[in-house]
Formats: sequence, structure tokens, C-alpha cells
Amino acid sequence: MEISNRRIFLKTAAAATAASYGRILGANDRIRIGAIGTGGRCQGLLAVLNQLPDNEVVAVCDVYEPHRDEARAKYGTNASDFVDYREVLDRADIDAVFVGTPDHWHVPITIAAVRAGKDVYCEKPVTHTLAEGQPLIDAVREMKRVVQTGMQQRSWAHFAQAKDIVRSGQLGQITMIRTHWYQRHAISRGANLDWTKLDWKRFLGNAPDREPNQDQYSNWRWYWDFGSGAMTDLFLHWVDVAHWMMDADSPTSATATGIKAILTERQTADTMNATLVYPNTLVTFECALLGYLEGGGLTIRGTKSMMRLGRGGFKVYNELPTYSENLEPPNPAMDVKSEHDGVIDHVKNFLDCARSRATPNASVEIGVAAARAGHIANLALRGNGVWRAA
Repeated sequence: MEISNRRIFLKTAAAATAASYGRILGANDRIRIGAIGTGGRCQGLLAVLNQLPDNEVVAVCDVYEPHRDEARAKYGTNASDFVDYREVLDRADIDAVFVGTPDHWHVPITIAAVRAGKDVYCEKPVTHTLAEGQPLIDAVREMKRVVQTGMQQRSWAHFAQAKDIVRSGQLGQITMIRTHWYQRHAISRGANLDWTKLDWKRFLGNAPDREPNQDQYSNWRWYWDFGSGAMTDLFLHWVDVAHWMMDADSPTSATATGIKAILTERQTADTMNATLVYPNTLVTFECALLGYLEGGGLTIRGTKSMMRLGRGGFKVYNELPTYSENLEPPNPAMDVKSEHDGVIDHVKNFLDCARSRATPNASVEIGVAAARAGHIANLALRGNGVWRAA
């Protein structure tokens, strides 16, 4: 009886502690934030935080001193600055962290953060390898922390509207979702890098040691030890939208091919395509880093209608009664414009969930599934062109 009563007491105490935490945050309303990896993307998120109430950036952390200085000056004039992320996690006055580091740091920092009792907004891809996915999910579930991944389309109003249209059957049976992204990438950046203010060893982290390299630091996304190229940078956003619309996130096979046509000194392809097979639907991706024409978006092809969807909005075109070779479809049956950048809604959703303890719009499971699709495409790309589920 004594053991049983003690078990009941421990369960009750744990529940009371969790409930008290939620009430305290809700009453206080101010979420204290540490920013880890304060380069361009993270500073963009901090700028969004500045537009939202009841939060405060109290710490900035980066291996490059000018990034720390700039972030503190713009977004947290009273914030402390650190070069070691563990010092941020050690602070009891920090409720949540925003992780904007290179990809190979995402999982180590996020796991350490949730084990330190912090909620986390982690940029995509949330994982750097397939193997990292389940340990990350397990840690977040065990610690019962709120983790929002950087798949901001999940909080963007017109993307949600487009998803509802697809799910309603208005487009008919969906058999193909074509995704594309075209950008122009410079051959080199970071010419003004001050090596005396960069902690190169901390930047490397778990990557193999090497001599400092300007392009690998400034353009880390295009080197396998730090990032995984366009498949996990650009494709991830669109394949996540496809997962959302299809209610399916596990491809059964994939093919991919790519070349280094322009950025030949880097490791990942700059011109590529991939096809992932899902039940009854193909999701394709085309990418070239040579110019901006067409930008990025999705074309969702159904038996009744077709939808063109991007961050600016979407258009729905009804199917034609007869065959046509016109390059442009007829006038759209629907034309919906985005009212504003959905990143602000995504960050707000994270803050709201940190207070309420609800599951955010792009949970860790959603982020891992999107990253998995990108990693699978890369396995095909780097292998013999084909990947199949075991």
C-alpha cells in the first residue's frame, strides 16, 4: 500500500508541476529567448520576433563574433553573448531557443536544448542524416518539449486553404505534384570574413577536421559535412506541402540525377531533378541555380483541375474539354493572393504553443519526415540514381 501511494503521489506531483509551468508561462506571458547561430536566417527570425509581443531575446550565440554583435545590436541590446551554445542552455532564465546554425549542428543542439528544459524553434532541415531522425523524436517526446521546425508553409493561411481544396476533391484525383525551385547563386561570398573572429573548430563540430576554408564556411549548405544541398534546403519546403496535402509522408522509391554545371568547386549538385513515389502520386523536383525565372512553387495536377501554388498565392485552372498546346493555361477559376509572409504566423504559433503546451503546426515528426524525403532523394542522387524502401 505504501509503494502504491508513493506512485500515486509521484504521478500527481509530476502532473501538478507540468500544469503549474503552463500557468506560470501563461500568466507571465513573456518568453525569454536564446538565439543560437545568429547568421542571416536566424536574424530574419529575430526580426519577426521583434514584431510580436511578450518575448525577449536575452542571449545570442555564434561562432563568429560579428554575427553575435550584429544580432545583439539589432534584436537584443541587453542580451548576453556566447560562443558556446551550452552556456546558453545552462541559463535558467531562458525558456526557448531559436536554432539557426548549419545543418550538422541542428540535432546535437536541439537534443541538448530539450534535455535542458528548453522549447526549440529549429530551422530546416531539422536533421542532417536519416539516422538522426528517430533519436531526435524520442528526445523531444521524452522531455515533453515544444519543438517547431522551420516548415513555415504549415502556418501560412493560403497554403492551408490550398490544402483544404485539394483534400476536398475539387481538383479530382491527384496523380502528380511537380515542384521546382530556381535561384541564382554566386560563385563566392564572404570576402570580408575576419578569420581572427571566427572559432573554426566550433564551426566544424562533429565534421572531420580540416584547414579553414572561406567558401565552406560562407556557403556551408553546399558541402556534405555541413549541409545537403538543394534537396534539403529548397525541396524540403515543397515536399512538406505535398506530404500535408497527400496525408502521406513515406516514399516507397526515388530516382534522382544531378550535375555540377556552374558551381563546380562545391560538392553538391547545382542542377538536378528527382522523383519520389508515394501511394498513387508522384512528387517531382527540378532545380537549377543559374537564374531566378519561375522562382519556386508547386503544380498539383488532378483529373478535374490543376493548381499552381507558391508563396505569393495560388491559382486553380479547370481542366480543358479538348487537347491544347498553349504554354499558358486559360483564365483561372480561382486566384488567391497571400496577405503576408507566413513566417510571422509560424513564429507566433511556436510562441503560443510554448505558453499553452499544445503541439505546434510543424512538429518534430513533421520536420523529420520532410527531411527524410530530402535525404532519400540525396541517397538516390549520390548512389546509382535509385533508392527503394527496404
